[in-house]
Amino acid sequence: MSAVDRLTVTVDTDACCAMGRCAAGAPEIFDQDPDTGTVVLLNATPPPELHDAARLCAELCPCAAITVTEA
Repeated sequence: MSAVDRLTVTVDTDACCAMGRCAAGAPEIFDQDPDTGTVVLLNATPPPELHDAARLCAELCPCAAITVTEA
């Protein structure tokens, strides 16, 4: 489990290239707009058990559309 108490996820839908890696990798946090395919943020402050998944999605996003801030 993460040592971080709070993790915040933000997305830039304008930067999103609709690859869907985030929605596939962390469906509890991300989805895709059915019309455009762009990222939809479902949970901006995921629980600690999803922190690693959020970080990985941000790291692997080919468009750098996901930002994770830790406090």
